[in-house]
Amino acid sequence: MTAIAALGHLTRDVVAGGEPRPGGGVFWSTRALAHLAADAEVHASCSAEHRSALVPPLEAFGLPVTWYESSATTAYSFHYDGDRRIMWQDAVGDPWPAERAVAAAGDATWINVCALTRTDFPPETLAALARDGRQLLVDLQGLVRTATIGPLHTDEHVGDVLHHVEVLKLNDEEAETLVGSAEPERLRALGVPEVILTLGSQGAWVVTPHLVEHVAAVPVEGPVDPTGAGDTYSVTYIVQRAAGAEPVEAARVAAATVSAFLVGP
Repeated sequence: MTAIAALGHLTRDVVAGGEPRPGGGVFWSTRALAHLAADAEVHASCSAEHRSALVPPLEAFGLPVTWYESSATTAYSFHYDGDRRIMWQDAVGDPWPAERAVAAAGDATWINVCALTRTDFPPETLAALARDGRQLLVDLQGLVRTATIGPLHTDEHVGDVLHHVEVLKLNDEEAETLVGSAEPERLRALGVPEVILTLGSQGAWVVTPHLVEHVAAVPVEGPVDPTGAGDTYSVTYIVQRAAGAEPVEAARVAAATVSAFLVGP
C-alpha cells in the first residue's frame, strides 16, 4: 500500500511582481515528500495550456506524478508582509469529481488534500475520499477561501465537511474566520481528531481530544521566502503520523523540517 497520496491543483504564481512560477499545495507538498523520501504518489491538475510549464518541475522532484486536465489553471499574485501573505486570486481550477479523487487516492492510507478554495474538493468528494479507512489532512485555507476572482476572500461557511477530516491544519487568521478565535480550546470544539494551529515564528499548537500542547518553532536567521512552508509542515506531520509518531512528536519534526526548508533548497 502507498502511505500518502497528495491531490490538488498546480498554480501559476506571481510573487512580488516576479516571473510566473509553479506553486500550489500539491507542488510544495511534493517537494517536501521527495525530500523526506516518503512513500507517496502525486495527483495534480492544471490546464493543458500550462501543462508544459507546471508539470515538468513537479515531476523533477522524482515522485510518481499523474496529471489531470482542468479547464483553467488556478493562479495567484501575492507578496509578504512579515509572516502574512497578501494575495489576489486570478483564476480557479475545476472541482475534483469524487470518482477521480477516489481513483487517485488508490490504496493510500493518508491523503493530503491540497485544496486552494472550497470548490476544489466539494463535500461529496471529501466524503468519498474519507471512506475505506483513508485519513485526510486538510488545510483550512482550502475550505474558508471562496472561488471569487480578485482580492482573496474568506468566510466561515464551510458546511459540515469537517467530520470527514482526521487532521485540520490552520493558522490564526483562518481560525478567527471559522470560529472567531485562535484560542486552542475553541478549536477543540470543532470535533476534529487532530488540529494543528500554526503561528509562523511563534510555533504551533497541537489540539486533540486529550491534549492542548504548544510546539516551538525552530528559529531561522535572516530574510526567507516562506512560500510552501505550511505545505511542508503538513506533509512532514502526516509522514511522521504514518510512521507511528504521536501528534506532538510529529509536530516537532515538522517544525524542524520547515526550518531546514526555509534556509536551504
